[in-house]
Amino acid sequence: MWGGERMIRKVLYFLILIAFGFFILSALSAYFPFGENVLTGVARYYTEKGVKDLGGINIVTSVVTIYRGFDTLGEVTVLFLSVTALAFTLVGLKVEKAKLPKPTLIMETGGRYLAPLIILFGAYVFLHGHLTPGGGFPGGVIIATSFLLLLVTQENYRFKKFHITTTEVLTGTLYVLVGLLGLYYVKSFLGNFLKTGKPGYLVSAGIIPIIYILIGFKVGSEMTSALNNLKEGGDEH
Repeated sequence: MWGGERMIRKVLYFLILIAFGFFILSALSAYFPFGENVLTGVARYYTEKGVKDLGGINIVTSVVTIYRGFDTLGEVTVLFLSVTALAFTLVGLKVEKAKLPKPTLIMETGGRYLAPLIILFGAYVFLHGHLTPGGGFPGGVIIATSFLLLLVTQENYRFKKFHITTTEVLTGTLYVLVGLLGLYYVKSFLGNFLKTGKPGYLVSAGIIPIIYILIGFKVGSEMTSALNNLKEGGDEH
């Protein structure tokens, strides 16, 4: 009896879900006729002129790094402030650290060989951000996961904080400097002041690859710093 009621309830939920999906699709098809260009204003300009202006075939990248680049700089700043706040919060915090089991030989060996490959993949993601979906933020997070893997699989693994801090400061400074060069040469902060090259090639899109390289390393170093702070977890009892 109870099993029959559960089956009826599942079927009812499934029918409601189908009806809701049909309603959403009908509403969207009525509002946005399929095949018609409904873009207006800056959205239409981005899609029609973005490749010609900046040379990057990934329009989203052009918008993120150039057209609204100042906003992206703000997002990087927010990430920096978040990591800094985390570090200050954990300073002097007394917690009882859990004693983790010793990593096995397979974990240690696998982590040691996988980490460089993950870093390489993260670099690929932000180096090709102007060509394919990706960019500095996802690429940087992927790089940070390689260090998380090392923290988990390597016993007593420690980062050199000087290298992380230096990377954070250097990439952030260079990011602002690139923006100021755009302001000097083309009268627009983070404006493109380099030749765009041929769309679809790695060396193209002007300053976009440079910006994504800087963002990738900055995000990667900041996320790695956050992971390291969380692992240390303040002072032991």
